[in-house]
Amino acid sequence: MLEQLLTPEVLWILAGASLVMFVASLIAVPWFVARIPADYFAGEERPPAVAFRNQPVLRLLFRLLANVLGLILIAAGIVMLVLPGQGILTIIAGLLALSFPGKYRFEQWLVGLGPVHRSINALRRYRNQPPLQLPDEPPP
Repeated sequence: MLEQLLTPEVLWILAGASLVMFVASLIAVPWFVARIPADYFAGEERPPAVAFRNQPVLRLLFRLLANVLGLILIAAGIVMLVLPGQGILTIIAGLLALSFPGKYRFEQWLVGLGPVHRSINALRRYRNQPPLQLPDEPPP
């Protein structure tokens, strides 16, 4: 059954999609990281969203699309664990796109990990942005 699904054409398509996602992540991640406000992770609660504040239908549509994208990224990440690509990074990106209880604390924990925090701040320095503040750090 699996041999019928994984034809050479399907494997080439999956490899091509993996390559496209890899290149897209190299472009998108620094751009997104530079757009995060420096104090975004400093508080106990998530700062209020500015986008679609007065448009509840668009806000709901955006959350729905973000959750669908998150599920797609998680599925693609699981596939990338056995195919070429950044599976774990794609799964984490999918988790961050989803809405679930405790997500902000998970994001704070993830960003607070030493290597992750240093990498994010290196990307922010490259884009001439101030470093991200963590909850236990005083503002600069």
